Amino acid sequence: MPVNRLTAVDAQMFWMSSRMPNDTFLLYGFDGVPVDLSGVLAELAANAGTSPDLSQRIDDGARLHYPSWVPAPVDEFRFAVHDLAQPTWPSCLAAVGELVDAQLDARLAPWRLHVFPGVEGLPGVTGAGTVAVLQITHALGGGGRTCAPAAVMFGRQGAVAPVVPVYGHPAMLPWRSIEAARAHRQLVADTEAGRVPPAATPRRPLRTNDRPTGVRSMRTVVRDRAQLAGATVTVCALAGISEALAGQLRELGTDPATLGAEVTMAKSGPRQAYNHFGTVGVGLHPSLPVTQRRAAIAAELAARRERAAHPAMRASERAFAATPAPLLRWGIGQFNPDARSATVTGNTVVSSVNCGAADFSFGGMPVRLAAAFPGLSPMVGLTHCVTGVGDTISISVFGAESAIGDVDGYIERLEAAL
Repeated sequence: MPVNRLTAVDAQMFWMSSRMPNDTFLLYGFDGVPVDLSGVLAELAANAGTSPDLSQRIDDGARLHYPSWVPAPVDEFRFAVHDLAQPTWPSCLAAVGELVDAQLDARLAPWRLHVFPGVEGLPGVTGAGTVAVLQITHALGGGGRTCAPAAVMFGRQGAVAPVVPVYGHPAMLPWRSIEAARAHRQLVADTEAGRVPPAATPRRPLRTNDRPTGVRSMRTVVRDRAQLAGATVTVCALAGISEALAGQLRELGTDPATLGAEVTMAKSGPRQAYNHFGTVGVGLHPSLPVTQRRAAIAAELAARRERAAHPAMRASERAFAATPAPLLRWGIGQFNPDARSATVTGNTVVSSVNCGAADFSFGGMPVRLAAAFPGLSPMVGLTHCVTGVGDTISISVFGAESAIGDVDGYIERLEAAL
């Protein structure tokens, strides 16, 4: 029986979780509270059992090879029901923030669903609603991938497009490295000749890049898709974040002139790993009027996407895929999360998750809201995620006090900017 091994990039995410927590948190808000909660959870478990993504765990017992995916039953221990002392939307977000410190062991259970019934004040819901938070290992991908099996668990019909993994044999590493070096030289030549946009310029760290300390807070700003017109939803959100964050930093005594964001961008072509994305640096141009700012951000995203399509990027990926497992494991062991960098890709992280149609529910209670919360890192104390389900868009904020100061003041600025 063939072994279903993790790809190098997915194994990297798994091994890195021991050095720097990276679980993904996907939050869903549903309109209403089911009477038979245990019955609903049993239904969700049955649905999850039909998902190839959600019915497996990681076996990391072969030290000389990459970890493997092995079957794992979906049982009641995958679900946790939380009774809030104050069942309000702010209290629920505070409770979700506390879950970040309890990272999963993907060798035992690569995901868990946290359920908060009877939450009042949920955006888009009149009366009490139910919040369900999927905590899932990043080895199964970021929110852009994991939202699909999550929707299946909540009753969406249809199959999730499978991952078609591409592996590289360690014996091919020398040749793949030569190919990557040649392709990189061509990338340099194409850049100098103007055939390919240049790489993004690294930015100087700002207050938001300080090590996260103090109170950590989660918030959401919710808008109808039609309210974010004039550009793509992501570009509109980036332009609003630019205005709000620049104003907040100025009030804190930090000059935001060089403000930029680290933006996640899906790779082109078929999905060859669960983690099929990269990150790019984009200037946020806070000094420009909003129309010009959106145009400048859109132009930078297009340039980053064009550069990412160069054959050198694929050659580099093929070389990485051929890295021997012991070598990659050793390299991750050398990673020092306490090290500081003189430059950064961005002063905040902004990712996007499209959950598709609002065609799933929690025991018949329709979904009204979806949000995702990228984790903080030693070099980024403020993250955002633009998440859509149906026509509802949420811009989630996860920030440390050291990065943003008064988070509610920042949210007021963001609401105004959007």
